[in-house]
Amino acid sequence: MKRHKQLFDEICSFENLVRAARKAQRGKRFVAATALFNHQLERELLRLQDELVTQTYRPGPYNEFYINDPKRRLIRAAPYRDRVVHHALCNVIEPIFDRTFIHDSYSCRAAKGTHAAADRLQVFMQTNTHALKCDISKYFPSIDHQILKELLRRKIACPRALWLVDLIIDHSNPQEEVSAYFVGDHLFTPQERRRGIPIGNQTSQFFSNVYLDALDHFVKQSLGCRRYLRYVDDVVVLEKDKQRLWEIRDACADFLNRHLRLRLHPKKQWVFPVSEGVDFVGYRVWPTHSRLRRSSGVRFARRLRWMQEQYGRSDITLEKIGHRIASWNGHACHADTYGLRSALLENAVFSRA
Repeated sequence: MKRHKQLFDEICSFENLVRAARKAQRGKRFVAATALFNHQLERELLRLQDELVTQTYRPGPYNEFYINDPKRRLIRAAPYRDRVVHHALCNVIEPIFDRTFIHDSYSCRAAKGTHAAADRLQVFMQTNTHALKCDISKYFPSIDHQILKELLRRKIACPRALWLVDLIIDHSNPQEEVSAYFVGDHLFTPQERRRGIPIGNQTSQFFSNVYLDALDHFVKQSLGCRRYLRYVDDVVVLEKDKQRLWEIRDACADFLNRHLRLRLHPKKQWVFPVSEGVDFVGYRVWPTHSRLRRSSGVRFARRLRWMQEQYGRSDITLEKIGHRIASWNGHACHADTYGLRSALLENAVFSRA
């Protein structure tokens, strides 16, 4: 396996930092921290470059908040200048790993979003009768720092690039408590091993794909599964033999336990006929059609009412409302939702007293 050296100069190059800043500001140009950074963009980037080159750069404290979409999650957002560094790192090292990812690993990859994942699943369902669906229990809080660093070192041999990688991983703030024992552990192992990376970071999305790439190749190559998809920690396998799927589930659980210190969620493991539809990436997918997950429509109806109230109090602009409606509509229109979209949007009125 080829290991790449001499990466750090490219990471720290001014051109790469400019490109990283452009990516980091997407959708956040008018946020105060972003606008302040961009006001003196050249000076800020040169200062960041100097800190990286001299290895005096240190990440700042995270901003923590909860979201409820669809379930309650703790999001930890890094300061804006740190997000620029995250993008600068990913610009250089992500392509090295991406070229060896399997075709059907989705999320945070070019042309590998939710629509592509749902379409691919539908194709697989047309030639198979049963599906295995499972996900990993507390995935991001469970990612083991030592294992993640070892996986990254399989392809990165640049000491200074690894310094930055380790700095970002080590700066992960305390995550949701995960108490689990694995083969070979002693009483204090769960307390001794650092684990967990923040969901909100660009690097975390990339690291999460690197971490489960070993599972992807195990399922595809060692188990010989041709119809396998993964979106973050959400896994779907399709076969014609129901018993075979349970065997695949057991093999995956064993691999995750032994090699990645992860566990399948005990209440989210199912084998069922594809005629029942597969709940995946926000859709209910059948071999011939797909529908929007019911909870998505309910949440958007609530959000629409909230935006009407906010607009009535002059707390939100029509431009922001338009962006949010367009975002949901782009997701919803990929399924059979014409009636739902018409019912929600045709009667939506925004007015001020």
